[in-house]
Amino acid sequence: MPAKKLPSDADVFSPIKVKYKDVFDLKAFYEALHEWTLQHEWKDLEEGKDHYENLYSERTDRSGNKEMWIQWRATKKAEGGPFTYYLDFNFHVIGLSSVEVVKEGLKMKVNKGELELIFKGFIEKNYETGLAKQPLLKKVLPLFNKRVYRVEFEQRKKELYRELYILQNFIKQWFKLKRYLPYEETKGFFTSYAWPSHLKE
Repeated sequence: MPAKKLPSDADVFSPIKVKYKDVFDLKAFYEALHEWTLQHEWKDLEEGKDHYENLYSERTDRSGNKEMWIQWRATKKAEGGPFTYYLDFNFHVIGLSSVEVVKEGLKMKVNKGELELIFKGFIEKNYETGLAKQPLLKKVLPLFNKRVYRVEFEQRKKELYRELYILQNFIKQWFKLKRYLPYEETKGFFTSYAWPSHLKE
């Protein structure tokens, strides 16, 4: 599925990055992240289902280590307004190899490597498309942006911004990375299959 082409004046948030390099289960993380996006009602661009992945590329070197590139493109309708949210998600995995760990007396086959996640969101103003096609209504488009939808657009922007940082927090919590929150969090719903060497369990 092709990626959504950004409008020239689209409000795009700065990319958020999360990097992790240690022992983890890539498949378990992929499934947990997929479940998170489903719970937050993100859908794919074309079919409106849960098929976010539009690119998967893998390269294996002579020693058997893998390098992977994965892209997700998702969308969802903003509540109570003519706006659509978009989420662009890029995975880059370097030096991925299989290792065995023993946890609670059980031997588990997992992965070791470096994972970098970069994701960003943007908002599309749905009403602009219809108005831009009409020569007479095209002239009132700036008025719609400044007067009619300005307050609601700012609210939706904050809503998307908040959701992106909730997503970042979920990823960091799964990988047991440091999070700078002003309150103590409860244990995550999704079991973490990451074992950073700096943490002793």
